[in-house]
Amino acid sequence: MANSKDLKPKQRLGQKPVSRARKAAGWSLGVALLGGAVYAAYRSTAPTVVEVPVARVQRGEFVLAVRTRGEIRSTRSVILTAPQVPDPRIVRLAESGKPIKKGDVVVEFDTAAQEQYYLERATRVRTAESEIVQTKAAHRIVNETDGLNLMTAEYNVERAKLEASKAEILSEIEGAKNRINVGISEGELNQVKTTIKAHKVTQEADLERLEESKQKTIRDMERAKGYLSKMVIRAPIDGIVNILPNFRSGGSFGQMPPPFKEGDRAWTGAAIAEIPDLSEMRIELKLEEVDRGKLKLGQLVRIRVDAIPDREFTAELDWISPIATLQFRGWREADRLFPAYATLKNLDPRLRPGMSATAEIILESQSNVLLIPVRASFLRAGKPTVWVQTGEKFALRTIEVGKRNEENVVVLKGLREGEVVALEDPDEAARRARKL
Repeated sequence: MANSKDLKPKQRLGQKPVSRARKAAGWSLGVALLGGAVYAAYRSTAPTVVEVPVARVQRGEFVLAVRTRGEIRSTRSVILTAPQVPDPRIVRLAESGKPIKKGDVVVEFDTAAQEQYYLERATRVRTAESEIVQTKAAHRIVNETDGLNLMTAEYNVERAKLEASKAEILSEIEGAKNRINVGISEGELNQVKTTIKAHKVTQEADLERLEESKQKTIRDMERAKGYLSKMVIRAPIDGIVNILPNFRSGGSFGQMPPPFKEGDRAWTGAAIAEIPDLSEMRIELKLEEVDRGKLKLGQLVRIRVDAIPDREFTAELDWISPIATLQFRGWREADRLFPAYATLKNLDPRLRPGMSATAEIILESQSNVLLIPVRASFLRAGKPTVWVQTGEKFALRTIEVGKRNEENVVVLKGLREGEVVALEDPDEAARRARKL
């Protein structure tokens, strides 16, 4: 029988036996930790890839210019206004933005009221003419009666005189009686003549009144006819229709009034539509106060229209306002801007008034010069330098520069066409990459 000290227990008290699965998991964890350590060591010693934006030195045109925004407009436009007619109401209106030919209808107003007025006045003219005819007929009857009365009165006077001539052969009483009859007959004749004169004056007044009434009605009819001739406004030239705002329509405060539409009531002289002449266009500009002193008339303007990006237009600066206008940006903030315009030298059938554009007013230009982007030029010890790429590395080089604009710098010495320069400091790019 063995001693107790020679007996070694197979497991410790209070400890369970280790299974094969647990042993395998422990080995796997150890291998993973070892792999992570190896990868971390590799990362700390591997080179860091740095991406640096670059640009190629190019030969081209250097332009010093004033850039601003503007709007394309026609140099000549025809404004169509509402005619001088009472209460014009639009019943037909051409579509805004559509091409139109000379003679086409642009605006048509309601003619119902004027047609009714014209018919009423035409009827009144015919009525007045009928009244004149009837009055003249009545006057002829009165005149015939007056003529008969005059003839009778004259006959009575002659007969009374004849009787009075017999006084020598009649008694004294009969002679006196006959002389009295002569006086009565002559009085009746004078009364008839006075009546005839009164009838003539009355007849002339009646005819004059009727004629004046007729002429007034004719004038009213002609005026209505004139109104009817103005109810249709046609295009005087070929162009594009632009319907203008109706300033008497109820719109939201601070917003542009809506354009005229069919059914709106206009007013005499209201500007309803505009037809610009597309054969001559210009760009209207508003220049900053700081740029005004740099510019002069006749300078070349290069234009890029937002809606026609595939074409460049050229213009000549024709006019600059001598007086600035205020453009408010808030209740108390305003910019002082100088209106100006430049006439386009080349046109495009796609151009339309109101298109937005970018204008570049050329102050100075140099052709066939070396150019690098502004971002590629750095200052080292007060001198302009560039990072020139050689293979996968960059070398610092001092250069001599000329004028610059917002995009490019003219290189006078130190670079050749086709060389590649960095657009940022490679050292800074490397430090930034290592922090990632």
